[in-house]
Amino acid sequence: MHGHTALAPHGTHEHELQRALDTLYEVGRVLSRSLDLRETMGGMLRAMELGGLYGGLIGLVDAESGDIVVEVAMGLDARRPIRYRSGDGVLGRVVESGREVLLPLIDAEAEFLHRTGLYDPGGAFIAQPVRTAESLVGVLACQPEDCGPGALEEKAHLVRMIAQLLGQAVQLAWRIRDEKADLEQERDGLRRAVRNQYGFENIIGHSSRMQRIFEQVRQVGKWNTTVLIRGETGTGKELIAHAIHYNSPRADGPFVKLNCAALPENLLESELFGHEKGAFTGAISQRKGRFEQANGGSLFLDEIGEVSAAFQAKLLRVLQEGELERVGGMRTIQVDVRLVAATHRDLEKAVELGDFREDLYYRLNVMPIHLPPLRDRIEDLPDIARFLVTKIGRQQGRELQIDDEALRVLTHYDWPGNVRELENCLERAAVMCADATICRDDVLELGLEERISEPRASSVIRSSVRLDDPNLDERERVIAALEQAGWVQAKAARLLNMTPRQIAYRIQTLNIRVKQF
Repeated sequence: MHGHTALAPHGTHEHELQRALDTLYEVGRVLSRSLDLRETMGGMLRAMELGGLYGGLIGLVDAESGDIVVEVAMGLDARRPIRYRSGDGVLGRVVESGREVLLPLIDAEAEFLHRTGLYDPGGAFIAQPVRTAESLVGVLACQPEDCGPGALEEKAHLVRMIAQLLGQAVQLAWRIRDEKADLEQERDGLRRAVRNQYGFENIIGHSSRMQRIFEQVRQVGKWNTTVLIRGETGTGKELIAHAIHYNSPRADGPFVKLNCAALPENLLESELFGHEKGAFTGAISQRKGRFEQANGGSLFLDEIGEVSAAFQAKLLRVLQEGELERVGGMRTIQVDVRLVAATHRDLEKAVELGDFREDLYYRLNVMPIHLPPLRDRIEDLPDIARFLVTKIGRQQGRELQIDDEALRVLTHYDWPGNVRELENCLERAAVMCADATICRDDVLELGLEERISEPRASSVIRSSVRLDDPNLDERERVIAALEQAGWVQAKAARLLNMTPRQIAYRIQTLNIRVKQF
């Protein structure tokens, strides 16, 4: 009998130790399951019941008011917001002092407020501060099952360990919350910047043909209509595709692009439609295709005229039905995508030759936008060149300019490679120029002189323009007069009914580089 009584407490202690370990194990499982803080806190309180800790409650400090706000509590109606000011009741005292409170009997504590209605006044109560590495952030409270004074301390020790784990969970959740907020702010800022970048005021094109295109883009941007952008290589088709997306109701959605000519057909299908794990050699995981990535936004398919007839049929189905299957998959996936396609090919001729499906052609050609080659809008070249020179200067880490004589040479050239060729030439000229200004000789060293055509009808470059032309601005009028006068300032002044002093002042203020002979 004596031996039995001596072993009983030891057996009870082993049992309580096992319950505590089981509780901590379950709390650890909860922490590993989810990054959602509310879900994690609820799981921790449920796990505490394994250790005989009931009515679990977690209150976190409101950063703005400093109040303790009850976030989760076992058995408490979540619709009832309960707050404690610092120092208010037992929970407020824990947060104010940063020390735990152990009550062998709730009824003996005059400051206990009974706001939650969760706790038996004839039972004990444990409230532990919850800390992160930086600060005290809340309180963890519960009512242990009936126990003596020694057992209360053991329960409190278990709650201390759980409170420490809770503090780490809170710290991680808040760090993720803050990083997510920072990323969202950065994303929104980038979206605004990109949207501004592709606004019409930032796309260079003052010619009447480009202004008509901008109006087309404004109109088509309002709807989900498929757009086919047509034009020679280097005319800025991708730039217009961006403008369509960022000036549409889908501007907050993704803009995804793919050059159809850059991939073989077997890879093109995987890139556009995605694939399931094991669909082919090398498919080590599931992957979403460009259509799925663009869901809710726009997909830009460049060089659409290069895809095979077999692939055209698969593409047609997505456009008609708005659904697809990943490569190696059986499940039909719905997508909501606005398609913008582009090509430099003569699709009408390709349809006639049987190289391009007629039904796909009509599906794509709902709203065609034809971009003119640079030679047909040469009046835009000076502004485009200045923009590109500034961009190249930034890349080289210096302020770079181009003078009017160099621009006149550039505007006499046909530019078969369009803006892309112009940028390439200007980059080479920038490397060759001795100072911070690209001049006529730098441009002529590119070999353009051999390919210069007859002067074009451009108010910017022709010396035979009418000086009373209302379309000329003051700078263009002064340059035209100087050219007609062989760059003799006195002669140019007479053509403009000015004094030599007046034209010299305008040359200086309008930043005109005088041609020397």
